[in-house]
Formats: sequence, structure tokens, C-alpha cells
Amino acid sequence: MNPNTFPTKGNLILAKNSLALASQGYELMDKKRNILIRELFDLIDQAKEIQSEIDETYAAAYKALQRANIELGINYVEEIGKSIPVENSVEIKARSIMGTEIPLVRYVKPEQKLPSYAFYSTRESLDQAIEAFNRVKELTIRLAMVETSAYRLAAGIKKTQKRANALKNITIPMYTALVRDISNSLEEKDREEFTRLKVIKRTKSK
Repeated sequence: MNPNTFPTKGNLILAKNSLALASQGYELMDKKRNILIRELFDLIDQAKEIQSEIDETYAAAYKALQRANIELGINYVEEIGKSIPVENSVEIKARSIMGTEIPLVRYVKPEQKLPSYAFYSTRESLDQAIEAFNRVKELTIRLAMVETSAYRLAAGIKKTQKRANALKNITIPMYTALVRDISNSLEEKDREEFTRLKVIKRTKSK
């Protein structure tokens, strides 16, 4: 038998303190869950907007690329594509929302520079395609950050919900019952003691 369940005033105080702590913990878990859900919905809205813009930008980019392929030739466009420098300006850090780590991606857009190809041997369609694909790159970086953050928040919500349910359905009822049982036992002991004292007093008076 757990000694903390013995009907003593000390155990009653401990049980009440544990019940108060569990109730406070549940309130905090509930607040955390609501905050994370709110953040998740915001991210979902952002993802929808970014995805919609990506779709439109991709359509414009491929249309311009198709026109450039026709005007300049596919092989020539491929050669120009190989001359474009590798992207290395993406920084990935992390931030915390109520203890849930989510990625913070910082994209440092390079300063406007002259293209790596000659103007005289290309057409405007190539410039439009490159500009559109650069925009797609920026949007894809943002979308990756938002979607990854949403997945991690969803996992955090699931974990928080599990802990809140454990407190609500197991821990709090357990300590509530323990406080009630100990209180009833102590009250019963007090009644027995009061009755015993009355009997003793009555016996002495005789």
C-alpha cells in the first residue's frame, strides 16, 4: 500500500497540493495547446497563399522558358543555365513557440548584378524566365519553412494534447478521489474520537 494514501492530515495536505499542481498543469497545457493551434492555423493560411503564388509564378516561368527555347534553342538555353551560380545564401536557424522548435529560414537576396550571359545574343523571354524562376525560388524557401513549421507544431499539439488528457482523465481524478477518501476517513476518525470522549466523560460523571 502506498504510504501517501494513509488517512493522515499530512497526507491530506500532500494530496491537496498534488491536486492543485495537476490542475495548474492542465490549465497550462490547455493554454499551450490553444496557442499552438492558433499558430498552426496562421501557418496553414500562409502556406495556401504562398502555394497559390508559386503556381501562378511557375506557370509564367515555364511559359517564358518555352518561348526562350523556341527563340534561342534548347541547347543554348541549357548552356546559359549552367552558368548561373549555385545558391548559397540560405541560412537556417530555429525559434521556439511554447517550447516547440520550428525552423527560421533567412534568405539573403543577392544584390542586383549583371546576368552571366550576353544581352546581344539572348532575348527578353530569357530574362523573364530567369526572373520568374528566381521568384519561385524565394517562394519555395518560404513555403518549405512554413510547411515544416506546421508539421512540427502539429506534432507539438499532439504531444500537448496527450499530456493534457493524462492530467484531466487520470492524474486529476486520482488525486480528487484521494483527497475525498482521506477527508472522509479523517472525518470518520474525528466522529469516533468525539463519541469516545463523550462516553468517557459520561462514565466519569457517573
